[in-house]
Amino acid sequence: MIISDNCIASFHYTLTDKDGKVLDSSEGREPLAYLHGASNIIPGLEKELAGKQAGDKLQVAVPAAEAYGERNEAMMQELPANMFTGVDKIEVGMEFHAQTENGTQVVSVAAVDGDTVTVDANHPLAGVDLNFDVEITEVREATEEEQQHGHAHGAGGHEH
Repeated sequence: MIISDNCIASFHYTLTDKDGKVLDSSEGREPLAYLHGASNIIPGLEKELAGKQAGDKLQVAVPAAEAYGERNEAMMQELPANMFTGVDKIEVGMEFHAQTENGTQVVSVAAVDGDTVTVDANHPLAGVDLNFDVEITEVREATEEEQQHGHAHGAGGHEH
């Protein structure tokens, strides 16, 4: 069976940046399972996996625009430090959950300057071109429940 919409594909992967630094890997874990065509994985990788089958190995270069998007400076915001109640010392790199008009969003502290904290709501990999080494381990039809829920169930997928 080939990877196409409404099928479950499972694959092992190693994700690296342009310098070859490993950012993530499924090594030592179950393969990642996803529902193809449901936007469960980044668009550039999903596009490259279409038409492949179990046993295929491939290297995929995904430009930032087809991964987590380009960095958007409008997603940087300066806030007064007193908005961070219950935090003794705010430091660069800390992450917080912020309530926005689009729901909960993770923001990271990009800078602290006196009583001003600059937060960044960009995804940590925004603006980063990604490279994947992929080995497809299984391709199967999605169950009706998986199609209704919009994701894979079971090993490597979502558990209910």
